[in-house]
Amino acid sequence: PDLIPLYLDALVQYRIVYIAGYPSSLYALAHEAVRLGRKDVKLTAIYTNAEPVLPEHRAMISEAFQCPVRETYGMTETVAGGSECSAGRMHQWPEIGVQELGPEGELICTGLLNLEMPLVRYRVGDRGEAPPASDGSICTCGRGLPIMGPVLGRTNDLLLTPDGRQVFWLNPVFYGLNGVRQSQIVQEKIDLLRVLIAPAPGYNPAIARTIVERLRQRMGEVNVVVDEVPEVPRTSNGKLRAVVCNLSQAQRSAVLDRSRPEPVQPVAS
Repeated sequence: PDLIPLYLDALVQYRIVYIAGYPSSLYALAHEAVRLGRKDVKLTAIYTNAEPVLPEHRAMISEAFQCPVRETYGMTETVAGGSECSAGRMHQWPEIGVQELGPEGELICTGLLNLEMPLVRYRVGDRGEAPPASDGSICTCGRGLPIMGPVLGRTNDLLLTPDGRQVFWLNPVFYGLNGVRQSQIVQEKIDLLRVLIAPAPGYNPAIARTIVERLRQRMGEVNVVVDEVPEVPRTSNGKLRAVVCNLSQAQRSAVLDRSRPEPVQPVAS
């Protein structure tokens, strides 16, 4: 954090026009720029990738750099791609690949560019939703590219409740909590969640209580521990995972098996 002012100085010195990066990293830059009252770091656009963009992060980044924030989607395997237009819709890049939605919203994609190692109906590890029903009209941005539904997160970010439900959309737990700079929800046991919080100015015990309450509303009767940390640990490639499930596959299978209804036995005639 103490080096962020130097990054902001460099953006101005080298007359940077746009930045593409992880939302969590951009948010760290933006948060400090707003705190310092920096109005000289003005960009044309911000492009985010690799992580979901929370509404409060989008608002902070846009305010700090005085420009729109555009979300993009893709992966190293390059079997799918998309980006957000000025109307706030995600458009597919159909020349990259074909996107399908599999069971439980799993994205399954077929790449069109890689002739050396084609990936056909490849499970990319992300979950998404179908795009809204189209009335046949072109997006107000003027592009005719197909609309893409929202990407909700990684399939391995699913948490499991004690009664066997799978929960994968936990972003609303932090909506409106401006005292949280970074966060991560870790499932250590089937009935134990640990929440890592890197506080921002304004953080207080009431925010921690709100997080616990919102998690229990979604996960049921589980124990929730909130730990304050200077920084939430990142992965080896610098990503900040919002949700981590440390349950083994055997533990997950055991809970899911218990929650399945017993098969109906045929009645002897």
